[in-house]
Amino acid sequence: MSLSIRKVKTTDLDLKDRLVSINRVTKVTKGGRHFSFAAIVVVGNENGIVGYGLGKANEVTTAIAKGVEDAKKNLIKVPIFKGTIPHEQVSKYGGAQVFLKPASGGTGVKAGGAMRAVLESVGIKNVLAKSKGSSNPHNLVKATMAALLELRDAYTVSNQRGISMDKVFNG
Repeated sequence: MSLSIRKVKTTDLDLKDRLVSINRVTKVTKGGRHFSFAAIVVVGNENGIVGYGLGKANEVTTAIAKGVEDAKKNLIKVPIFKGTIPHEQVSKYGGAQVFLKPASGGTGVKAGGAMRAVLESVGIKNVLAKSKGSSNPHNLVKATMAALLELRDAYTVSNQRGISMDKVFNG
């Protein structure tokens, strides 16, 4: 099965950015220690569009700004059905494995740190999520994005199979 990447253009989008993590990196030189920063940022319009980016710089604010610019270049469209995801999804990236499950209204976003930032940025209101394996924020964000990219709504499924919407639900 081939996945189609649903790229989105950044024009006319009201994107909100969320900082997932900041990592201070030290390089030891003969003149002493040199500090720089790496920031993982997630941007989304809370209506089905989300992207992530990594920014590196000598100052925190510059690293965050670079991360936001990188995230705006990697936006994807995610199907949202009644405030939740259309179906269960498992995805893996590196050592991080994520499990996403649709939830009924009023449940809220039951997810930890890096996954929560991605799910809230995309606009999902009710979901159950579990991260297994590595808790590395880089890999968790990438695994969550991979899971969201693999989601398909009923309309997409009917088009790919070449059948009507009734046959999707009634088999």
